[in-house]
Amino acid sequence: MSKISPAVEFPASILTLANGLTVVHQNIPATSVVVVDVWVRAGAIAEPLTWSGMAHFLEHMIFKGTDRLAPGVFDQTIENRGGVSNAATSHDYAHFFITTASEHLEATLPSLAELLLNASIPDSEFVREREVVLEELRQAYDNPDWLGFQALVESVYQQHPYGRSVLGTEATLLPRSPAEMRCFHRAHYQPENMTVVIVGDVSQSQALDLVSRNFQGFASPLDCPRIQPLVEPPISEIRRQRLQLPRIEQARLMMAWVGPGVDQLPSAYGLDLLSVLLAEGRSSRLVRQLREERGLVEAVSSSFSLQQESSLFTITTWLEPQYLDRVEALIGDCLSELQTVPVCEAELSRCQRLLCNDYAFSTETPAQLAGLYGYYSTIAQATTAIAYPQCIQALQTEDLLRLANQYLSPCSYAATILEPN
Repeated sequence: MSKISPAVEFPASILTLANGLTVVHQNIPATSVVVVDVWVRAGAIAEPLTWSGMAHFLEHMIFKGTDRLAPGVFDQTIENRGGVSNAATSHDYAHFFITTASEHLEATLPSLAELLLNASIPDSEFVREREVVLEELRQAYDNPDWLGFQALVESVYQQHPYGRSVLGTEATLLPRSPAEMRCFHRAHYQPENMTVVIVGDVSQSQALDLVSRNFQGFASPLDCPRIQPLVEPPISEIRRQRLQLPRIEQARLMMAWVGPGVDQLPSAYGLDLLSVLLAEGRSSRLVRQLREERGLVEAVSSSFSLQQESSLFTITTWLEPQYLDRVEALIGDCLSELQTVPVCEAELSRCQRLLCNDYAFSTETPAQLAGLYGYYSTIAQATTAIAYPQCIQALQTEDLLRLANQYLSPCSYAATILEPN
């Protein structure tokens, strides 16, 4: 499959400031809203093993203020002007965003920049917020689907940090200190690791002026422990594990395969299409065979999660325990068919149409566009964000046959089974 080259012109401007900071801007005068979304290559993949959970914990601490901005002042600044703010951390990134009326951008953007560049990470707030993070972790452990998924990714990624929970563990969070977090922040929250995306009713000159004035004066980086993630070898057998959990009424069968990373985006998008073919809608193969025709499962889903270094393809079913073995075998038969019988044109067209429509629906608002540009700028290049429909439409039946053989083996995968205790 050929390398992605967008068929349409990228609608935003991409600029690099003298300090190495990337700025993506798109003016949308039809709206009165502006979104500022700052993406940082400082996700869980950047953590040493003993610092697991640091990136997510830092996301919390960013909002605890700076020497010039007391805790809570940022929230007041945004909310008093009718805006909203939030943040998220994944393995590949952390990002922080505000949505505000365009007339309030000049009053709100400086506060976001101040938090990101100059987070003070005060000792007293560190101890208090750690309890919040630990409670979030405890709640996750009360969620059987989270437990099952985490066990599944640990089975898939036995060497790579993708196998670790973004939340970390109590054992890795409790020994951490504010000084270590300041070190992590100073090491990774640097201009060459950041993309500032501004989408909405603001001109390019105003956006650049605001970013240039407020995203400068980065502190000199500190030397922080770093890791070089190991390449995860292919799964060469069936890695099956069973977990018996209380308080679940139905069993879960969770299956996973390792897919390509962003260096092979056309193949990754092909697996996205195969996930739709398998379990999106009543006419998809697994929904039709397992639920509609045989009544073996309550529900079945499939997803492809694009990640920078290696992605994850999953199939999950909710069912009664007595059907577990039969359903796993039938899924294997379905994958074998994908490897030997070309997909018909009508089925291919249906899946392409669904994915292209989903893409169109997910790029309608300034917030959606800002997230899309920032995500791709962080893990690949921002311009590839608009190539998705073109790449999906270019897929042929022979591509899907090849990808199924290359990545979706019915004999090599990880399986996690949750059963009622």
